[in-house]
Amino acid sequence: MWTSDTKLPLGLRHLGSHPSPPAPYPLGDPYLQEASGMSTVFDFFAQPELPVPTLPVAEARELLAATFGMTAELLPLGSQQDQNFLLREPGTARTLGVLKLSNPAFSDAEIDLQTTAARLVAEANPDLRVAAVVEGANGPMDASWTTDGGRLRARVLEYVEGATLGGPRYLSPAAVARLGELAGRVSLALKDLDDAAADRVLQWDLRHARRVIDLLAGSEPDLQVRDDVLAAASTAGRLLAAVENELPLQIGHFDLTDDNVMAPHAPVALPDAIIDFGDVMRSWRVAELAVTISCVLHHDGATPLSVLPAVRAFHTLRPLTPAEADALWPLVVLRGAVLVLSGRQQVRLDADNAYVLEGMESEQRILDLATSVPAEVMAGVIRHELGLPAPERPVWQGDAVVDLSGRVEVLDTSTVSPLFDEGAWPDPTVLDREATRLLDEGADAVVVPFGATVLAGSPTYSSAPPATVTTGVTLWLQEPKTIREQPLSGGPTLLRDHAHFPRASGESVPDHEQNRHPEPLEDGVIPARTRIRVQVVPPGQAPAPFLVEAGYRRGWEATTIDPARALGLVTTTSSIGSDLLQRRERHVAGVQEHYYAEPPQVERGWREHLIDTDGRVYLDMVNNVTSVGHAHPRLVEAAHRQMRLLNTNSRFNYEAVATFAERITATLPDELDTVFFVNSGSEAADLAIRLAMAATGRTDIVAMREAYHGWTYAGDAVSTSVADNPNALATRPSWVHTVEAANSYRGLYRGDDAWRYADEAVAKIREVGHRAAGFMAESYFGNAGGIALPDGYLKAVYQAVREAGGLAIADEVQVGYGRLGHWFWGFEQQDVVPDIVAVAKSAGSGHPVGAVVTTRAIADCYRTGGYFFSSTGGSPVSSVIGTTVLDIIQSEQLQRNALDVGGEMDRQLRELGDTYPIVGAVHGHGLYLGLEFVRDRETLEPATEETAAICDRLLGLGVFMQPTGDHQNVLKIKPPLCLSEQSATYFVDALERVLRTGW
Repeated sequence: MWTSDTKLPLGLRHLGSHPSPPAPYPLGDPYLQEASGMSTVFDFFAQPELPVPTLPVAEARELLAATFGMTAELLPLGSQQDQNFLLREPGTARTLGVLKLSNPAFSDAEIDLQTTAARLVAEANPDLRVAAVVEGANGPMDASWTTDGGRLRARVLEYVEGATLGGPRYLSPAAVARLGELAGRVSLALKDLDDAAADRVLQWDLRHARRVIDLLAGSEPDLQVRDDVLAAASTAGRLLAAVENELPLQIGHFDLTDDNVMAPHAPVALPDAIIDFGDVMRSWRVAELAVTISCVLHHDGATPLSVLPAVRAFHTLRPLTPAEADALWPLVVLRGAVLVLSGRQQVRLDADNAYVLEGMESEQRILDLATSVPAEVMAGVIRHELGLPAPERPVWQGDAVVDLSGRVEVLDTSTVSPLFDEGAWPDPTVLDREATRLLDEGADAVVVPFGATVLAGSPTYSSAPPATVTTGVTLWLQEPKTIREQPLSGGPTLLRDHAHFPRASGESVPDHEQNRHPEPLEDGVIPARTRIRVQVVPPGQAPAPFLVEAGYRRGWEATTIDPARALGLVTTTSSIGSDLLQRRERHVAGVQEHYYAEPPQVERGWREHLIDTDGRVYLDMVNNVTSVGHAHPRLVEAAHRQMRLLNTNSRFNYEAVATFAERITATLPDELDTVFFVNSGSEAADLAIRLAMAATGRTDIVAMREAYHGWTYAGDAVSTSVADNPNALATRPSWVHTVEAANSYRGLYRGDDAWRYADEAVAKIREVGHRAAGFMAESYFGNAGGIALPDGYLKAVYQAVREAGGLAIADEVQVGYGRLGHWFWGFEQQDVVPDIVAVAKSAGSGHPVGAVVTTRAIADCYRTGGYFFSSTGGSPVSSVIGTTVLDIIQSEQLQRNALDVGGEMDRQLRELGDTYPIVGAVHGHGLYLGLEFVRDRETLEPATEETAAICDRLLGLGVFMQPTGDHQNVLKIKPPLCLSEQSATYFVDALERVLRTGW
């Protein structure tokens, strides 16, 4: 990746394909070239040191003018082996191109090959911008210069507008996929090219990597670096040797890295330009991809799994053979090894080369990550990802070495295991307790199988792997068992690791026991009533970690041996693989969307956390539905008990519905004393509108814009959020009249002028006059991102609508129930009392509970339109859940928690705004906050694409977050009310990392 061309966020632009006529500029005397050996292609092993040309700027400027008739200001650009200058028109900012002075070690034939390769790629991909030689008045600006420092080949290349992907910032999966796609497209474009100059021997040709490493290691002064690199290269070389004869050859770019692609200047842009063909050569076809994915590894947050989008994209265009899939990761390791040693050598040759110095840390990170997972494991992962045949899986070949006949119980350690249902958190020590119970009940052995998902960590901020599976069997025995002699001398070895149990409930497993290396069994005896972790280790191999990240499970399964047969057990490997998303999309209406393009499969929750089927824990910062937290034990028990007793419709006479009605009205002003129970916020909004119409005998409703009130006919009629319905404003029925969204941050009236919203709303109400049945709005502007209405807004509007004979409807579905911290209901912030209140979401904490609360007089008016009935609204179970939610909010002081934790999070988010210009504003109170992103704080241009990308990046860091608002540029921060200070800080820290390192 650190190669011979400009590495700034500037580059070269291909302005069109041109034929290559004989160059009119002097390329030098062919006889002198041959006599000096310049017609011979470069051989790194004959000339391993390549000092960068150092032509003085003044001399380069004179030769540029004399040769090409170009007058320009020359700005030096970084390079490893060539010398480059950005050319600007004197006295202006206009860029004329880039002057490249190729290293004199490279022959003219090799440089011509670079030009040819660039032309072929451009012709095959007209939608890509590819660097080309500038066409001057006399043809291509390509000449040989005789300088004070010797002969140099000079070319003026066209300038490419945009930015590279280079540097340590985060690369999104889409950007990684585009890198793989570009590598595939270049490989396709050059597949039929044949040129003798391509047989040059470069240090970057991975066919020669082991020889390059041996050569450079000999001069590496740091012995630890040398030994580590040689060890990594030795392992990779051994694996590569098994398949290298099956790897096809072709000419390629072989330096298509983050530094050599360009993306347009845009908020979220993918690369569409390719620069620097300096390493064009003939090598293994798969090496094109290996070089490309290597560069991904030094970016923020990257892991070996981060390269998979690029591998998939390349494979779509240039299908990999099984041999190429197996060779890919060893080549990545060798690429990293060459980069490390070459960079360190270049620094010793050119200590002032800032470009090379800056790259050393990144190069080391590439090698470190490449070797963090065994190449055999990555081969299994890659084969599975591409749908290639899995490697032949190793199995235990001998007879069982221990007799485990009798009753064997298999423990379920998956995310949905009932073993974790009772605890405050999925606690791994529950396995010891369950094993003890089963042994006490007569089981001879208790087993956790090979490949099982294990909830081995704690919440999101744990240092344990985020999602783990086993590479062995966990075993508890009733009686000690002796292992018989191994069936083959030198055969696989059974290893064990054990810890005394049972532990006290909730006691953590010490770090040294989480994933320590097993040891051979003492005296060949498996002790009784001790947790034993058993692995099979083939001769000459180190034991695998017992717990490995779930993303690599296919690779570990392909390279490790299930001990089940050795233990005399039926093979217990856990089966994986799910087409859940395809099943959902096959039968669920497409408009009923899901979060994220590739969502994790979430099957368990606890408090403010969600857990997927791999056992990964996420922080849920978006779920105001589950107000008191996921799986609250009091709520679960209350619902369970009532379901055992009775669940029916609300026409029967039972206590729960009366109790819930009493409890919810007790939180409201005295006059709001009558409740209608429904199932959802949509139904609540719809019923509230119908109540207003019935009570007034009118049909028109005035509603605030940019709001969402539900999907029923009436609720949708008054919903004007274009984020939910792009045609919302144009398709309102005639009985709906809208007023300006009272957004004092980005609306029509801002800051001190926000009082005008109330005046205009009052005018609209008076205009509608006697037709207005009511005014409906969220009492706190929730759908737009948690924005408080201007002071006095609702007081003026409610007064006007009542003077006109209408009613005031408060939609509290999102903002009520203590979420705002200071106030239990949103309308309290405005110091008003509505006539009708619609509530849902928080009322049931995930159960379908909704209500409309009003005065007895208004409620009685509904009989003019018939009777009201909801089959499950106010059912015994729903009523008990609703009452229990209120009990929990009160007894656990969750409204106070919203005030305290939300207030501190608000402060921390505002601090982000001091550092990152994209932060436009922090809205809201308590645990209903909105972080609004803008591209410009003056124009308030919404950062819509950036917000979506930020949410995607946060998911990768373990945080569920989604955008809101008509421009989809506001983070809707509305987690469960039980959010802890630790979780809030984790969220802000994760967000700061995203803003700092990219999305």
